[in-house]
Amino acid sequence: MEALRIKNLKVNYGAIEALKGINMSVKESQIVALLGSNGAGKTTTLRKISGVLEATEGTVEFFGKDITKMAINKIASLGIIQSPEGRQVFNDLTVEENLRTGAYTIKDRKTIEKNFNRVYNYFPVLKERKNQIASTLSGGEQQMLAIGRALMGSPKLLLLDEPSLGLAPLIVKNIFEIIKEIKKDGTTVLIVEQNASQTLKIADYAYVLEVGKIIMEGTGDELKDNPQLIEAYLGGNKK
Repeated sequence: MEALRIKNLKVNYGAIEALKGINMSVKESQIVALLGSNGAGKTTTLRKISGVLEATEGTVEFFGKDITKMAINKIASLGIIQSPEGRQVFNDLTVEENLRTGAYTIKDRKTIEKNFNRVYNYFPVLKERKNQIASTLSGGEQQMLAIGRALMGSPKLLLLDEPSLGLAPLIVKNIFEIIKEIKKDGTTVLIVEQNASQTLKIADYAYVLEVGKIIMEGTGDELKDNPQLIEAYLGGNKK
């Protein structure tokens, strides 16, 4: 089943056309990647899906429902939750307090407790540090916290914006393994990344954006072995 459908989406920043009529589909219980360099329009796409930006043209549908002009809080209540670029944790709050802020749309206590258990299962280090102030965590732990906070909202569609940014390779590998687990547990994932090599290893399907246009798409395996993509985004090295 199709979780998300984007049709002819155009988004402008003033006179600049950031998205130039893109078409995308995200199937339920899949990991779909949106790849491209800085300025390609990846984050703009996520910000439009979650309702932060307005579309100049085109539509965004979530399980067949048109959410193009819907308010941010209503989109979140439908189950579209974003883990933003740069982590953006609440530095002065504890790990547990940060996680609890992610559950603001959830009214049922049992669901909140279930979500805490889920997050601590994925990220045991967060349970160990639940009373620690977020600013004292390492970069990798803060990224885990940002993803965990998004999971506290019971997402049907989890939007991940550059989860590997600025992290050591071993931490990146760990986080990507956990993203695979999140998908296995039934959450649909749309991931925006510059790290094409790692992302294509876990993606069911991927789109490549360049200056606001989709220039390539295919399964993770197809694109992983595509000479054009390897040259442009993997530096001629597909390892």
